[in-house]
Amino acid sequence: MAECENLRNFAARKWNFQVINNNLDLKMKKGIHPENYRPVVFKDMSNGDMFLSKSTAKTNDTVEFEGETYPVVKVEISSTSHPFYTGKSKLVDTAGRVDKFMSRYGKAAKK
Repeated sequence: MAECENLRNFAARKWNFQVINNNLDLKMKKGIHPENYRPVVFKDMSNGDMFLSKSTAKTNDTVEFEGETYPVVKVEISSTSHPFYTGKSKLVDTAGRVDKFMSRYGKAAKK
């Protein structure tokens, strides 16, 4: 019973809802969502791949993508360069953190 009440309270913060004839009628609340939700290009700095999504991320840089100019957010790693998604075991590290870790602790791991 308490779980149901918690869920009802959570839903009431973001949704206007009412149950009419056992049907749930949901409508988003007005004025609680960000105004600057816009198309943004995310650029993977390790391999140069770019993809278009929507975001509220703040950026001053722009890039031309598929014939249009969009704000660009630069990321160090994405699904196109992450070893989990690519199946490669080597991590491309732009900041050199992996090399720094291996130089400190790599010898201890080999013993």
